[in-house]
This record gives sequence, C-alpha cells and structure tokens, in this order.
Amino acid sequence: MPADQFLGSVFVLVLYDVSDEISLEELRPLVGGRILTPAFKHTTPGYVRFQRAPVVESVEPIKLETGEEFTATIQYYDYGVVGALLQHSYSGSWSNLQEVASRWISTAFFNELTSQMVQQRVKSVRPALRKPYENWLSEEYYIFHLHASAAVSTQELIRDHGQQISQLIDGETVPLAPAEQAEVMQASLSYYPNDLTVVGWNAAFIYDSESGAQPTIRILEYANSQLLQFRHYDELLTQELREGYRFLASRRGVLARWRMRPGASRLRAVLLEVTELTERTNHALKFVGDMFSARLYKLCASEIGVTEFQALVHDKLQTAGDLYDFMIDQFNQARGFLLESIVVIILIIELVFLFRGK
Repeated sequence: MPADQFLGSVFVLVLYDVSDEISLEELRPLVGGRILTPAFKHTTPGYVRFQRAPVVESVEPIKLETGEEFTATIQYYDYGVVGALLQHSYSGSWSNLQEVASRWISTAFFNELTSQMVQQRVKSVRPALRKPYENWLSEEYYIFHLHASAAVSTQELIRDHGQQISQLIDGETVPLAPAEQAEVMQASLSYYPNDLTVVGWNAAFIYDSESGAQPTIRILEYANSQLLQFRHYDELLTQELREGYRFLASRRGVLARWRMRPGASRLRAVLLEVTELTERTNHALKFVGDMFSARLYKLCASEIGVTEFQALVHDKLQTAGDLYDFMIDQFNQARGFLLESIVVIILIIELVFLFRGK
C-alpha cells in the first residue's frame, strides 16, 4: 500500500427513534427485508445472538450532487429505532479523505437526506409501529474503513498514520496537538496483528478486511441505537419528574394530598414502562462466549456516550422511584388523617345522642 494512497469505504450511519416498539413480525411482509444475524471475527457459540434480530431492507443507491454514490440499507430494531446505513467506496489519499470527512461531519446534510428517506419508509410500515412519536430524536455517526494489508501491521499503521487517523475521527484537516492525538488513539482495540479499531464519540476508524470490518460496524450501529434509546428515556424521565414536582407543588394541605394517588399511579406506570424498555434495549444483543466482541462493545459504549446516558437514566429512575414513594406516603397520611377524622366525628355524634338520651 503506498504511503499516501489506500482503498476503503466511508459509512454514514443515521438513526432515528420513531416509536416505542416495532413489531418485526408485522414489518417483514411490508418491506420484504431479511433478518440481520450478528457476525463476529472468529467462530463463536450459538448463543452469541440478537434477542430479536433487526430487519434489514435494501433501498435504492443515493448519488450526491458532488458525484459521490452510496449504497443504502435501512435497519429496523424492535425497540423502535430505524437506522439508515450509507456506504461509499473510496480510493485516494489521506488528505483527500480528511477533507471529505471534515466537510461531511461538520454539516447536517446526511441527517436531512436520510430523514426524508426514513419518513417515507416509516409511513409505509406504520401498521407495524407501536406508539409512534411525532418528534424524532436522531444520531449521526461516521465510520472510515481502510482495507487491511498483510504488508502493513497495526503498529506500523499507528506509527506512520496515527496523526491522520486521529484527524479523521475528530473531523479535522489540520494536525492535532500531541495530547489530543494520544487521547483519540487511546480508544483503540485489535484482535489480530494487522487489524485496528479506533472509536470516537462521532466517528470511528477501522483497519481490517471487508468481512472483518462488518462485525465492528454492526456493534457500532448497535451502540448508537442504544445511545438514541437512552437519550429518549432521559428526556422522558426529565419531563415526568418535572411534572411530578409541579404536581406536588400544587397539592398542599390534607385534602389536596388525598388526590395524590392519580399522579403517583401515572409516575409508577412510566417507571415500569421505562424499566421494561431499558431492559429490552440492554439485552438486545448477547455477547456471552465472545470476550473480544464484549470488550469492543464496552469500548464503543464508553466512547459514544451510552454508558453516560445509561447512568443518567438509572439515577433518574431512582429519583422517580423515591418521588413515587413520597407521593404514596403523602396519600397514605392524608387517608389516615381522614379516616381518623371520620372516626372522631362518629364518636362525637354518638356522644351527642348519648347525652341527649339522658
């Protein structure tokens, strides 16, 4: 491989959170898609699998006004995420690729492009959606794949082109400071002497064969779909907590606290729903028996932000649980007070009749 030339692909992944759930059984006849089976770098046990494998639909290639052409597929996940994966085959120099990466990463062009495509597909599969959303959250991610060569080891690639790799991941055309380059390259992982994956928060670099790169691309796609889901749960819980505090502020006094139960019941329903959805998202893909894929996923989740949002959702679930307990406690106190008041009133009435009888 010449020092300044290489072959590879650029992948643009744009994911949308469109509904609470997608019934994949109802979806498949509508799109004629295939089931996506997870691929791994080496032979793994049969229990390394998707709980509910997403459905993949091939769509027409996309050609940009600038001349670049992309093949395209759409992935449908059962937890309500729809993703568009665009692939552009690339042949050229590092500097040209850096310019392309900087131009694409710094704009919302692909989000706008894929949004129209996904909206059309979602309309056609609406019967398979459960609780569709009016407003969609989205995630955009870039993957730069360089075809591996037996003549160039991972160590040689990092030594000779570590600067260019870090620039690609950060979307920069100028060299980075040594500390920033080291920080970017630290988030890397290899399985063989001549493969490499470097993960950033909005882009990743893969040095591998075409077949070897596919598992990594799928894990990156899965991690980004998780990030999208946890962002949705974070916004939902933030809104519910805000409503819960507002509800408490408007319910002052014993009689007002008697009306706590409807608000507490609503909060409890949201808690159970989010807990169920997060469990399904967390366990959508099993890595038991493939420790390398598990480590790669852990790296992707950490760098992309899944771990951070997962912790935020966990903390807000605990806060919502504490708020629910407080509301129920207030309701029980109000109920106890009213019951005691009724007993006292009955006793007073009985005493009145008793003394009148005398």
